[in-house]
Amino acid sequence: MSVSEIESILSSLIGFPSVCGLPNGDIIEWIEAHLLASGARVRCIPGDTSNGVPGRYSLFATIGPKTAGGIVLSAHADVVPVTGQNWSSDPFVLTRREDRLYGRGSSDMKGFLACMLNLARKAGAEGAPPLKRPLYLAISHDEELGCLGVRSLIAGIREDDEFDDQGALGCIVGEPTGMQVALAHKGKIAFEIICHGQAAHSANPFLGKSAITLAGDMIAALSRLQEHIRQTERHDTRFGVPFSTVQAGLISGGAALNIVPDLCTITAELRLLPGYEGAPYLAWLEDAARQATEKLGGGEIELRITNAYPGLNATASSDICSLALHEAGQNQVGVIDFGTEAGLLGEQLGLDCIVCGPGSIARAHKADEYITLPELADAERFLDGVLDHLRR
Repeated sequence: MSVSEIESILSSLIGFPSVCGLPNGDIIEWIEAHLLASGARVRCIPGDTSNGVPGRYSLFATIGPKTAGGIVLSAHADVVPVTGQNWSSDPFVLTRREDRLYGRGSSDMKGFLACMLNLARKAGAEGAPPLKRPLYLAISHDEELGCLGVRSLIAGIREDDEFDDQGALGCIVGEPTGMQVALAHKGKIAFEIICHGQAAHSANPFLGKSAITLAGDMIAALSRLQEHIRQTERHDTRFGVPFSTVQAGLISGGAALNIVPDLCTITAELRLLPGYEGAPYLAWLEDAARQATEKLGGGEIELRITNAYPGLNATASSDICSLALHEAGQNQVGVIDFGTEAGLLGEQLGLDCIVCGPGSIARAHKADEYITLPELADAERFLDGVLDHLRR
């Protein structure tokens, strides 16, 4: 085992404060140099700049021959912020205490990324047995903002002559699952409910139309929609919550206590069971919005989708799932409650995808996030098996 080498790589990765939404050129340049030194053919793919934020990149790398049967390993290099969190050590310095390695992103998901980069080093080592099928490494940015960066990465992969989209065996997304093989997760639609009223002095509020009143009706409508979903969907008992969910996470409205508010915005999300579309539920809310404005006698409510990604519902009979189960030493598959890039990678690249990686999502996004040395060792054994498969 070479966990010490993985620990060294992870230490370097943690040292880059690659917070989602910010420029990530430094960490991408470091990863690119590591991959080039491993003999990989690397493509740096700029992110979408339509939101006015430049300087974000993804990477796609290939090691081995251009032929069918390759395997994609996928990770994101961004992390969530640490603002307001009470860490017991510097979150951007890997800190070892016994067998735990603390640092932002250690579980989610620079631990797996370090294992990927270590595998690339092994695959390209001088004198190592050659690969008979290609190893692909896909490294995205801004996953933590709702799988934003993987979209430009996918576009770059589809343009890359190195990638055989017809003959690839599949993709392993290394999000933290405790090395359990997961085949499914819910999709997500993030949206805003923008309530427009009419301002007036609060001395005579009847001269206005309160946007907050409209918002209150829409929050009640979200609760009714949730009950409608619970009663009408076919439950999938693989999930802890066996139906789709809807909830409001943010609300903002009003300018002053003595002004009838003319604007109030609710930010909400749908988490959709695999196989369910969000359009009927959004139409349900559009109807509720019409009822709310009619009840108030004016105003306007608009729904605006801000982000969406599909769920994952892979099959246990795929070759990549069989390989993952074998190398993980398991005979059962599971599901995960959080979203990943696997749904987009599978849908847009035509790949069979599974999710399997070291660490725990329960430690992610919190102070004192950590991954353990045994977890990294398990991931290394797993990926060594993948590499052996590509050599046969």
